[in-house]
Amino acid sequence: MDENLRPLIPVEVVNRKTGKSVGQLVLVDSGADFCIFRAEVGEILGLNIKSGHKREFAGISGESSICYVHNLEIIVGNVHYPIPVTFSYDIRDDGYGIVGQVGFFDQFKITFDYSKKHVVLRTK
Repeated sequence: MDENLRPLIPVEVVNRKTGKSVGQLVLVDSGADFCIFRAEVGEILGLNIKSGHKREFAGISGESSICYVHNLEIIVGNVHYPIPVTFSYDIRDDGYGIVGQVGFFDQFKITFDYSKKHVVLRTK
């Protein structure tokens, strides 16, 4: 967790088709439906972002945005997990990637320990 008690963890997002990967500090967000990153992250991985399955999402502001789903891998610790990842051009440059319910919370039992300022992940 950072000094503002945001549950941030390091992960690596992997595209096996291109052999490319990128490390990211992500927000563990129990209120997020799915995992989402800035489109530029997907481009670094060699993806044609708009070739993914198109869907709409809304953030806390309620404004609708577009994202594109791609099946990739995420590395947490030293373990690889298959995961559907969405990418959007509507995320601010300084915004964190988010890991949410589908693809992340469904693979882990997650404990937020605010008194110790850390997040504990255990595989299910």
